[in-house]
Amino acid sequence: MALLSLLPLVAAISGADAQPPVPPPPDNWQDVIAAPEHQSEADADEQLIDGRRRPGFERELPDRVTQDNPGAVRAPPPEAFPVDQVPVPDRWRLIESLGVVKERWFDPYNQNTLKGDRPINRDKVKWLPIHHDDWFFVASAVSDTVLEPRTFPIPVGVQTTERPGSLDVFGKDASFVFSQTVILGASLVKGSTAFKPPEIEYRVALAFNVNHVDVPERRVLFVEPSKRSRRTDHFLGVQELFVDYHLANTSDRYDFRSLRVGIQPMQSDFRGFLFNDQQLGIRLFGNRDNNRFQFNLAAFWRLEKDTNSGLNSVVQRPRDDFIFLANVYRQDFLIPGLTSQITAVYNMNREKGDVEIDDNGFPVRPALLGDLRGRAYDVVYLGYNADGRIGRLNLTASVYGALGEDRNSFFTSRKAEIRAFFAAGELSYDIDWMRFRLSGLYASGDKDPYDDTETGFDAIFENPVFAGADTSYWIRQTIPFAGGGRVIAINGRNGILNSLRSSKEQGQSNFNNPGTMLVGAGADFDLTPTTRLSANANHLWFQNTATLQALRVEGSIPKSIGWDLSAAAIWRPKATQNIVFRLSAATLLPGKGFRDLFDNSQRHRNYYSVLANVILSY
Repeated sequence: MALLSLLPLVAAISGADAQPPVPPPPDNWQDVIAAPEHQSEADADEQLIDGRRRPGFERELPDRVTQDNPGAVRAPPPEAFPVDQVPVPDRWRLIESLGVVKERWFDPYNQNTLKGDRPINRDKVKWLPIHHDDWFFVASAVSDTVLEPRTFPIPVGVQTTERPGSLDVFGKDASFVFSQTVILGASLVKGSTAFKPPEIEYRVALAFNVNHVDVPERRVLFVEPSKRSRRTDHFLGVQELFVDYHLANTSDRYDFRSLRVGIQPMQSDFRGFLFNDQQLGIRLFGNRDNNRFQFNLAAFWRLEKDTNSGLNSVVQRPRDDFIFLANVYRQDFLIPGLTSQITAVYNMNREKGDVEIDDNGFPVRPALLGDLRGRAYDVVYLGYNADGRIGRLNLTASVYGALGEDRNSFFTSRKAEIRAFFAAGELSYDIDWMRFRLSGLYASGDKDPYDDTETGFDAIFENPVFAGADTSYWIRQTIPFAGGGRVIAINGRNGILNSLRSSKEQGQSNFNNPGTMLVGAGADFDLTPTTRLSANANHLWFQNTATLQALRVEGSIPKSIGWDLSAAAIWRPKATQNIVFRLSAATLLPGKGFRDLFDNSQRHRNYYSVLANVILSY
C-alpha cells in the first residue's frame, strides 16, 4: 500500500498530461515516505498542487507583530483581516479600478469627480487652499432658452408711433421675446455629504443673459420716443455667492445647525407666494427630531435687479429694503402625511427719499401713481402653510395676513394702516398616470382708497408655482395699466397678484390695489416616463375695483378679468432633468372688467401667449 500511495506523487511531479512511462520506484522509497513533509495530508495538498488547496484547509496564521513605539496606534493583528477579500487604497474609485466604468468629465450620469461623486485628488490640485481629506468639487451648467410670441394691450406712444396717423389709445398688440440664459455654478464642499451635512461649502453661481424684444409701438421699451421699438440687451448677474458653515450636529442621526452667509436662494413658503428670490443675507437653519422639525432664521438686504434680465446687480448699491424671516416646519402635523409651516416675515422699507430710474429710462421708485411722492413702509406677514397628503388627496395651502403701516398713502399723502389678507390652496387627486387639480386663490383688495387703511394684499417678491405657473397667460404676461398710471402694470411677470406696481423686480410693494380672485382646474397626464401633457383653465376677477375706478376716474368697472386657458407638453428624452423641452400655449378670453380697461377697435379680441423653452443641465 505504501508503494501505491507513492505512485500519484511520482505522476504529479512528472506531469500526468504527457503520460510518460511510469518509472520504477527509487531504491530509497521507504525514506521518501517517512520524510516529515509527506506525513501531513495538508502539507501534501499545499506542496504538490501549487496555488490550490482542498476545501476546509486553512494555513496557520503568522506570529503576532509586536512593536515598541510608545504613543503609536497599535496595528491590528493579522487575524483581524479577512482572508477572502483584497483591500483597495481608495474606496471612492473602486468601481473604476474594477473596470466597471471609466470616468469622463462630460458625463453627468455616471461617477464623475466634477459632479461630486468622489473626492478631489489633492495631489493634482495643489494650488487649491484645502487640507485634509473628503473635499468634493461640484460643477453645474444650465442653458435656458426661451422663444415667446405673444399679444397684450399696448398703448400708442403719446409723442409718436410706429404708424403715423394712428389715433387709437391702444395700438397693435403682437410682440416677440427671445431670451438666452446660461448659468455656471461651482461648489467646494468638505465632508461625507452622502449621509450627513457638509462641514463647510463655498458656492458661486453666475448667470449671463442675452435678450431681444420686438414690439409694435414706441415708448414701450425705451422712454425716449426717438428710439425704435426693438431692443437687444445683455447682462451678467451674480445669483449665488455664499459660505455655508456647519456649526454642530445635535443628534446621532445628524440633525444639525448651519450658518449660511452671502447671496443665496430663499423661498418663504412651499409655492413661492410671498418671497422667492436669491438675495444677500445671513441665514441660520437646521433640523431636529430626525429631520421631522426644521427651522430658518434669516435676514436679507435686497439687491438691485437688472431691468431687462431680472438678474442680481452687484455693481449697484443694495436697496434700503430689508427682510427678516423666521419659520418652522413640522412633518406629520396636524395629521400624518401633512407638513405644516408657521412663518413670520418683516419687510422694512426705507426708500422714501429714493428716486430710481430703470435702465430703459422709466421711473420705478416712487411709482408714478397718485401724489407721486416717495414711500416707506413697515409690514409684518404672519402665515400658515401646509403641504402633503390627506388620504388620497394631495394638498397645498397658504394663508397670510399683512399688518403694518404705510408712511405715505399715494391717494391721501397721509399715513395709513396696512390690513390685508391672502389665502390660496390646491387639491389634487392621482389616478394611475393622471393627476387632476383644483385651485383657488383670494387676495384682498382695497375697498376705499381715500381712507387711512390699505387692504390690498401685495407680496415682497412672488414667483408662484400655482394654477399652471408660467404656462398661464395671466401669470406669464405683464399687463400695463394705461390711462390710470404711467409705467404701471396691473400684474407682474411671473406673478399672479394685481398689485399695480411699477416693477416686480425694482418697484415697491403696493397695498392700494384691486386684489385678485382665482378659481381653476387642471390636469397632468404622464403618457410615458418621458412625456407629460398638462392643461389648465382659470377664471380671474378683481376682488374690488374701487382703486381702479379712482385712478381711471370712472364710476364703475366690472370685476371679471376673464378666462385663462392654457396647455403644455413637456418631453424629457433621458427621463431626467438634464434635457427638458417644453411647448405651451395660453389664451385670455377677456371678461367685462378687462374689456372695460382695455378697449380697442377689435372689441372682443382674445390675447395669446406661446412659450417654447429648452433647458439643458449639467
